[in-house]
Amino acid sequence: MSIIRFEDVDVIFSSRPKLALELLDQGFSRPDILQKTGLIVGVEKANLEINKGEICVLMGLSGSGKSSLLRCINGLNTVSRGKLFVEHEGRQIDIASCSPADLKMMRTKRIAMVFQKFALMPWLTVRENISFGLEMQGRPEKERRKLVDEKLELVGLTQWRHKKPDELSGGMQQRVGLARALAMDADILLMDEPFSALDPLIRQGLQDELLDLQRKLHKTIVFVSHDLDEALKLGTRIAIMKDGKIIQYSKPEEIVLHPADDYVRNFVAHTNPLNVLRAKSLMTPLNQCIFEREAYCLDTVQNLWMVVNHSSGLTSIRRGDIVMQAQQWSPARRTETLLRQVTVIPADTTMRDALQIRYETGYPLIVQDQANTVLGVLGDGELYRALLGHDLSNPLPSQSMKKSSVA
Repeated sequence: MSIIRFEDVDVIFSSRPKLALELLDQGFSRPDILQKTGLIVGVEKANLEINKGEICVLMGLSGSGKSSLLRCINGLNTVSRGKLFVEHEGRQIDIASCSPADLKMMRTKRIAMVFQKFALMPWLTVRENISFGLEMQGRPEKERRKLVDEKLELVGLTQWRHKKPDELSGGMQQRVGLARALAMDADILLMDEPFSALDPLIRQGLQDELLDLQRKLHKTIVFVSHDLDEALKLGTRIAIMKDGKIIQYSKPEEIVLHPADDYVRNFVAHTNPLNVLRAKSLMTPLNQCIFEREAYCLDTVQNLWMVVNHSSGLTSIRRGDIVMQAQQWSPARRTETLLRQVTVIPADTTMRDALQIRYETGYPLIVQDQANTVLGVLGDGELYRALLGHDLSNPLPSQSMKKSSVA
């Protein structure tokens, strides 16, 4: 169920946007409207649905409209035209036209924000900064102390609670800002390029921490970024923006595999695919594998074959006439040592894990779904093709299956 929904949202940075909106309707571009009227089009015809518990990343180059769109959600930017619904207690509140009282309620109870520049008050301690929003909500002191202590522990800053912001590193200050937002106990968290000013190692660490927190808290997060690798790492879905427009809104893997146009294609051209692409997208489907004598070929060089039943469940593996054992792999077994055996992996296994398993075991991988249905085979050819950035929408010729061999 969508918790945030944009319907044809336009944002013109003016209290009198009528002329600019009329020009938009006539097909004029953003630069043309700026030249004719002096007005800036921040967002044009945005349609977007964000589901509960998702991390939606808004990304694009500087000036693409991503922060302008984000700030509509809590009313920091005014919607010039269109509707912006945020679900609250079973009601759909249109932020574009709600009353001042409803907007204040949404900002204090439903929506919290983490800013790029931390926005900490330098004269307050870490504890006092985190507690500030709770005071604004009118929470009792005992409740405030309990919540602040919980959030300090959650972000690993308990021992720094009495320090001032200028005594902390940039990464620690950002965690204070995150703890302050989390303390508000809002279900929706807005994050406007929160890590962009940080060093790469600190940034990666905070990305990992955010994902760990999300697994525990299941917030709905709208995250602005200009870094595609960050977007692909964090996003459940990604909206790529250009000139105020949403060009593509898809899951990370879909954006890498099927870019909507040349603009998106250029964005993803130098992306590291290892943590984005999944086994199901990389594999050769079962119905395209070599099939002889009631068995599917895993590797003709080794004379390695796979037999499945009428429901496409794995029955046996053989080398020639000799039956071989297979092993199951799952992310929970990532630290375990694998045997030199054919390995069955889940369909959502990352390319990074698939490469590691292929390297350790020396055999092609069998891909199956949660119902233990065999979906396809993943060998050297498929992995090399993905690493080289070749089009994965076109299946490998069956001959390529014959070239896979033990490493």
